[in-house]
Amino acid sequence: MKIIPFTNVHSLRDEILGGGLEQFVVINLDNRDFTLDDNYFHRMEEIASDADSTITYCHYRERHNGEVTLHPVIDYQFGSVRDDFDFGPLVMLNVADALAATEQMTQTTDKMIDGGWYELRLRMSVGRTIAAVPEYLYTVEKTDFRKSGAKQHDYVDPRNVLYQTYMERVFTDFLIACGGLVSPHIIETRNSDEQFPVEASIVIPVKNRVNTIKDAVNSALSQVTDFNFNVIVVDNDSTDGTRELLEEITDPKLKLIKVGHEENLGIGGCWNKAILSEYCGKYAVQLDSDDIYSDNYTLHKVVNKFYTEKCGMVVGSYMLTDFDLNPIPPGVIDHKEWTMLNGANNALRINGFGAPRAYYTPLVRNVLFPNTSYGEDYAMALRISREYTVGRIYEPIYYCRRWSGNSDADLSIEKTNRHNEYKDFLRSVELIARIRANM
Repeated sequence: MKIIPFTNVHSLRDEILGGGLEQFVVINLDNRDFTLDDNYFHRMEEIASDADSTITYCHYRERHNGEVTLHPVIDYQFGSVRDDFDFGPLVMLNVADALAATEQMTQTTDKMIDGGWYELRLRMSVGRTIAAVPEYLYTVEKTDFRKSGAKQHDYVDPRNVLYQTYMERVFTDFLIACGGLVSPHIIETRNSDEQFPVEASIVIPVKNRVNTIKDAVNSALSQVTDFNFNVIVVDNDSTDGTRELLEEITDPKLKLIKVGHEENLGIGGCWNKAILSEYCGKYAVQLDSDDIYSDNYTLHKVVNKFYTEKCGMVVGSYMLTDFDLNPIPPGVIDHKEWTMLNGANNALRINGFGAPRAYYTPLVRNVLFPNTSYGEDYAMALRISREYTVGRIYEPIYYCRRWSGNSDADLSIEKTNRHNEYKDFLRSVELIARIRANM
């Protein structure tokens, strides 16, 4: 069995049809040099046959300067629909399934920026098994040495706008085919029957951020509005002096909620503490404990967006900076791939919504955040966008600081996989819920 370098689905069809129509074929998705283990073909084909899988892939190793590191992959779930899912360089395809899928794609392959791989694997995944083999069966040369924090924003790099537009079109067609497309509706929040102590609350969950929390709180307290607001800081059992620093702040707008270790709260649990508290306003607006707003009018702009667009959630844009607020690549993260017409659907394809995020409090109280410290915001955003419109602010109103203390600045492959696996789980649940709602 030979390995076919994948360039586009046209070439793949030609290679398959000219190669004797074996049951399986292996494609190489990138140009890295590789070395197969002796039992690679036997093991992959055995599993693909036994599992009747349409796509089969496996763990692999990466080599650089003689040093070899392990690169595990994760299981493909129903919601593993993001276009950057890591199959690894080598993927085994069921020939019959691949030909059936590419037959339906032949009219548009000349316009496929990625050669049609994303559309091909989405089409092949419908109703079929995709098998991840948890065994290291080959080795490739390592070429990407960036830290996880640098890779995180590839999908919103302005240089990739055409690629993202194409991917959105492919994914939208997939949602239409599986019945998962949604059309959120507006919601009037101005004249709520529920009573709130203030119009808006800035919510800051924090744990051990003594070096940055004062900057965040000062940024929040300095907001200029024509409505009443407060700042709810949920201190999650900090032990580095963060809580003591917060206790010294005398501004009455600051509401400090102290969480004990025994409560076992993640960031999502801290958000729930704030949302369900007596202090929470009609709108709850995010500010992370190591970030700041770009000016004193951010809160006003966010709340005004709720009124003008009658939405259940507002998402702004941010500038990526270093600790001293110097812009760093890729700069402004504005998620312009979001559109009022299709943003709620496209959100299932990408890994984030942007920042700062703000919520109409009654909606969040009905749902609540998962008690995790990763993906809790994405889960809430997906849930709200299923039914309600999301207002967008495309100018940067938030500085997101990248520094050594960031929790996602330099993650191991194992932790990155856990994060991706959890978000794929969230997508799976949300996609199933959307399909069921449409039925």
